[in-house]
Amino acid sequence: FHIPMQSADTETLRLMRRRYNKDYYEDLIHRLNNLIPGVGIGVDVIIGFPGETDERFNNTFNFLEELPVSYLHVFTYSERRNTHAVTLPGRVDMSIRKERSRILRELSNKKRIDFYRRNIGCIHNVLFESVKEDDNMYGFTENYIKVRTNSNINQENHISKFKITEVNSYNYAEGKIKT
Repeated sequence: FHIPMQSADTETLRLMRRRYNKDYYEDLIHRLNNLIPGVGIGVDVIIGFPGETDERFNNTFNFLEELPVSYLHVFTYSERRNTHAVTLPGRVDMSIRKERSRILRELSNKKRIDFYRRNIGCIHNVLFESVKEDDNMYGFTENYIKVRTNSNINQENHISKFKITEVNSYNYAEGKIKT
């Protein structure tokens, strides 16, 4: 699942004119995790929206750190003409936006690796999308784990059973095709 959140701060969500709050979002994420074991959930987050103080950013960071999601898509707020947001006070300096984005991208990497590691030993269906110059095949599991294998059986554009055996430092799960 890919479920946009944008912020976990109540006031920032109000300023963004979102029709949900963090409690609703948290309940949704926990229900999905309870209903679908091993579910992969990606979250969109906007950093640096006008009025995002250190406290409001920390509210979002702390919420995401505890939330059982697989990865984050971090976006840095950019001003757009003719939008309500551009008229709001509390513009966040670009250097602060970049630092906050870096912090959340690090959190995303940690969450992704933790999610991948929880799947070591599991067998998944994988759609192999490509064979690259390094002679490895690359694809994704049904719960959006990026996998790599050096199998000599070309499974490009095919779905194969795949057992995850390790997670490497390049953010791939590795393993073997099950025949």
